Amino acid sequence: MQPDRAIFLFHFLLPQLKSGQAITEKIPSAVPPDKGDYKPDAKCMSARGLAWHIAVVEMWFLDAVIHRRFGETMLPPAEVKTCRDVAQWYEQSFVQRLPLLEDLKTPVDFIGLRNDPAVAYMNIAIRHSVHHRGQISTYLRAMGAKVPAIHVESSDEPYPPVAGSAAAENGQRPPAF
Repeated sequence: MQPDRAIFLFHFLLPQLKSGQAITEKIPSAVPPDKGDYKPDAKCMSARGLAWHIAVVEMWFLDAVIHRRFGETMLPPAEVKTCRDVAQWYEQSFVQRLPLLEDLKTPVDFIGLRNDPAVAYMNIAIRHSVHHRGQISTYLRAMGAKVPAIHVESSDEPYPPVAGSAAAENGQRPPAF
């Protein structure tokens, strides 16, 4: 890939990655601490398992972009017990990796299945997280939690914010913008 094309794609994808990061933090944070084991069916991942999957796989893709190779995914640290803990781990991990994203034209081998420029894996990371955020957001109402706004609003978090709410007082914008 030509360097100018990789730079263009990076500047196109970076705002999407950043806005997605805010949403990825919101969704697991909405899972009540005592509902992390919830799953709608025996074949489904638990809410906590799914939250960890979203967080760790996004970091796995970003690490591949940074290090030019796919390594092993990690297990949750011992202190990560709730979905909110996952969201905090994700936020810290994202902030650490963001400044390290560079040289995005270099091809990276994806476990022998493809060999794409590093920037392509940013796009795959975004799509992967979007898919699984949608999955976990469908768990929320069934477990008795409120569904936060994902892009603009939800029935539990309308936009514009309700007068007198914390979101209205803070001038809060929708997470995707």
